[in-house]
Amino acid sequence: MSQVLQAYQQMDNEQFGKLICKIAPYFDTISPEFIKLEPGYSEVLIRKHHGLENHLGTVHAIVMCNAAELVAGTMIDATLEKGLRWIPKGMNVQYLAKAKTDLRAIANHNDTDLTTEGDKVIGVDIFDTHNTRVFHADIIMDVKSGELKTRDV
Repeated sequence: MSQVLQAYQQMDNEQFGKLICKIAPYFDTISPEFIKLEPGYSEVLIRKHHGLENHLGTVHAIVMCNAAELVAGTMIDATLEKGLRWIPKGMNVQYLAKAKTDLRAIANHNDTDLTTEGDKVIGVDIFDTHNTRVFHADIIMDVKSGELKTRDV
């Protein structure tokens, strides 16, 4: 079992979110609230506030990219077999609607083969509070042999 998944199972969602933000401090800029993490699935809530808005008063595009990388990374970490590690290699995004509310970012592994090395495409969808899909990303993860090393917290 991955250390990330083990930590999630031992903490409440708020504690886990704070831990992730200590490991990767940039995620703290979006104040993610984990809803669920299990092998093959990760979901976080991003609460809309002034600090996350663009000049139009909607959630900034890069906030959604940040949330997408967070759920894709935690999902793949919770899913990969021991002895495999990952790192994001690229991201293709689509902005589908104005993000005017709180957001839920979801990474669902579906049929992606995560048992072998190579580039793996992880799809992420982000929904507003009306369940409108406002964003989609395909994140290319480079999966290789070896253990993922995280910084000490």
